[in-house]
Amino acid sequence: MNHSLYMQRCLELAQLGAGLTAPNPMVGCVIVANNLIIGEGYHKSFGEAHAEVVAIQSVKDKSELIGATVYVSLEPCSHFGKTPPCADLLVQSNVKTVVIACRDTNPAVAGKGIERLKKAGIEVIEGVLDKESRELNKRFFTFHEKQRPYVILKWTQTLDGYLDKIRKDDEKGVNWISQPETKVLVHKWRGEEQSILVGRNTIINDNPSLTVREYKGKNPVRIVIDSQLQISGDVNIYSPEAPTIVFNRIRNEKKENVEWVKIKETSTKNILDELYKRDIISVFIEGGSRTLQYFIIDNVWDEAHVIVGNKRFEEGMKAPIINRVPIASHPFGEDMVYYYSRR
Repeated sequence: MNHSLYMQRCLELAQLGAGLTAPNPMVGCVIVANNLIIGEGYHKSFGEAHAEVVAIQSVKDKSELIGATVYVSLEPCSHFGKTPPCADLLVQSNVKTVVIACRDTNPAVAGKGIERLKKAGIEVIEGVLDKESRELNKRFFTFHEKQRPYVILKWTQTLDGYLDKIRKDDEKGVNWISQPETKVLVHKWRGEEQSILVGRNTIINDNPSLTVREYKGKNPVRIVIDSQLQISGDVNIYSPEAPTIVFNRIRNEKKENVEWVKIKETSTKNILDELYKRDIISVFIEGGSRTLQYFIIDNVWDEAHVIVGNKRFEEGMKAPIINRVPIASHPFGEDMVYYYSRR
């Protein structure tokens, strides 16, 4: 039996849950009997049925499960969470073999699901497309193994390396660098992450909404660093479209969808620690320059997406600097997109 072929299908299914399953991982499941796929499914959204449950429910004749081989892109859970343990369901279904891409490093699972299957006499095969599965769920694994969210930096700069023009007399508004169509790509990226973070000046100068409007996706939790609470109360990030967290050094308070969270110091460590406590497994950092540079200096980032627009400012606010070679790049209309990785 071609284990890699069926596992690849699991990963394709799992990807369909991108941006919707956090803080859970993306998982796909395929059930095979007599060299035919008789059922498949994926974890569609946090709080909904896990991939194994969906796949088993999709099998019309449940007697076909007896002696079947189940492929799943991550170790089946063994604990009660939002749903019952998937390992128990597989045992009850009398499947013969379970093929797993990689182990779940969440301490609540961490080998216990595999142990449960083996004790029931089910053959367990591990490590099929392990690397690919870990890459798919890099946010989930980083969260549990490093006790912090997966951090993606994003900014747009000019050909001569500037983020913004020099602002005079409290000038407000966005000084666009990229073409309008590039917003679609940026909003796609936003929809893939659980949260989005910016500093105070980005809000004051640009008044962004930090939502997904140009692409179909879920709005991320909006996070703002505003140490001294200098942001006015009529900005777009306080709109009801998504939850907002304001990290500050003055007060704790909650009003409707906005929560002010007091922390001793608005350092990268304190911010990531607070997000970890709130089960936020990924954060998309869009600015400004100083906020981005802090995460680079403290070496707490995983990826960077840098858009270079077809403009020159000649002077202004310099873009952050990453002393690495891009791992990939591609044109997007008139713009160029560069991808960096810290791994």
